[in-house]
Amino acid sequence: MSNVGSAWAKAKGRCTRHQEAHVSVESTTGSLTTETGAPVADNQNSETAGVGGLGLIQDQLLIEKLAHFNRERIPERIVHARGAGAYGTFTVTADVTKYTRAKFLSEVGKQTETFLRFSTVAGNLGAADAVRDPRGFALKFYTEEGNYDLVGNNTPVFFIKDAIKFPDFIHTQKRDPYSGSQEADNVWDFWGLSPEATHQVTWLFGDRGIPATYRHMNGYGSHTFQWNNEAGEVFWVKYHFKTDQGIKNLTQDEANKLAGEDPDSHQRDLRESIERGEFPTWTVQVQIMPAAEAADYRFNPFDLTKVWPHEDYPPIEIGKLELNRNPENIFAEVEQSIFSPHHFVPGIGPSPDKMLQGRLFAYGDAHRYRVGINADHLPVNRPHATEARTHGRDGVLYDGRHGRQKNYEPNSFGGPTETGRALWQPFPVSGETGETAAPSHAEDSDFVQAGNLYRLLSEAEKERLINNLAGFIAKVSRDDIAQRAIENFRQADADYGKRLEAAVQALRG
Repeated sequence: MSNVGSAWAKAKGRCTRHQEAHVSVESTTGSLTTETGAPVADNQNSETAGVGGLGLIQDQLLIEKLAHFNRERIPERIVHARGAGAYGTFTVTADVTKYTRAKFLSEVGKQTETFLRFSTVAGNLGAADAVRDPRGFALKFYTEEGNYDLVGNNTPVFFIKDAIKFPDFIHTQKRDPYSGSQEADNVWDFWGLSPEATHQVTWLFGDRGIPATYRHMNGYGSHTFQWNNEAGEVFWVKYHFKTDQGIKNLTQDEANKLAGEDPDSHQRDLRESIERGEFPTWTVQVQIMPAAEAADYRFNPFDLTKVWPHEDYPPIEIGKLELNRNPENIFAEVEQSIFSPHHFVPGIGPSPDKMLQGRLFAYGDAHRYRVGINADHLPVNRPHATEARTHGRDGVLYDGRHGRQKNYEPNSFGGPTETGRALWQPFPVSGETGETAAPSHAEDSDFVQAGNLYRLLSEAEKERLINNLAGFIAKVSRDDIAQRAIENFRQADADYGKRLEAAVQALRG
């Protein structure tokens, strides 16, 4: 372990590819110019037809500045709009080559530059940070085999298990088309009719529902992913990022006060901690399941509403993640950063997780809409440790990087060619096509793990959970919607439902 400690110590406080990856900054000296480089004579006064006269459309600088200003915002993300990010370093601390052939994981002490974007889910770009909401934990590894994106949350599970329900779910969390506000009726109507959400709702309304800062929360890949080694053996894995700062959370009252006083609390905390040299770190762990064990595992191992109990597959430490450099420009590097779970590298791939399968399409499609077809060309998104070699051309943001190179394959002019080796191993499929639910395993239930989580809580934690839930359910206008929601928690644990029902009734009078 001395080599591991030495490698980690060397990584502290720096990023191995800082110089190469750093976004270039235009010179701040010399004459002010227009966008096309013409010198600006007067940046204080627009052209008019005489003193005090009407403005002139011939004023190039005025038109250029106003037109640019009108286009300074791209459409915000539908979800995860509110975010903050930082660059850092991932350092390997354990040998995992028997599980994966990914080069960035190939040796102890190896370092890879990263970019991590934190976010809330439901709020818009101008929302407050200190709210009860899952937190996005989107991590980009700039590896020598291309960028690898791990797009997760601060919870190990999610509300739904099939991507076809994602638009419905998010519509319940966003503003109602009539009232223009988030409505408790919509939220609890959907959750009550979707009992699979019971586990994640228990997480969300428990003590970890409002992290005190981005530094003081865990991150999870949440989905199940494939690792494959040089021999072609397949393993299913789940990622865990355990904060080394310790878990810290806010109560609902503390969050209400902080959100009103400092809506940018979490973004400011992250930026200022890095400015002070207090670089946040996470211990990176994985749970590993041999592929042959998946079919008969007691839970569906690809169900995003379930965890793998640690007694079944103990987490194994594989690395350290440190954030040590702030972006120079929030819009260029945080708002325009893009992540997709489809960005894999050799040795890592997808699983039959139905939520993951939908996200493999949806994230890339969202970025092509928001930022443009060439979003991957932007400095924060393009590979830093290798070069992208594609036959894609043209479109918004295209920078002409390919010059006169041919734009097709195969060709006889020395263009890039295929390798013949897939990034991940195939997994078997069988049966007829159709709209089908995932296969059921022995202990698959929407309520078992929610009940287990409830029973792990201390009495004080249970009391806070009940109060948080009851305060929201009590806002529901219809008794049948409120009662159906309560029944899901009763299915998870009789005491859970009984106490919640009493608390709701007390609030509703």
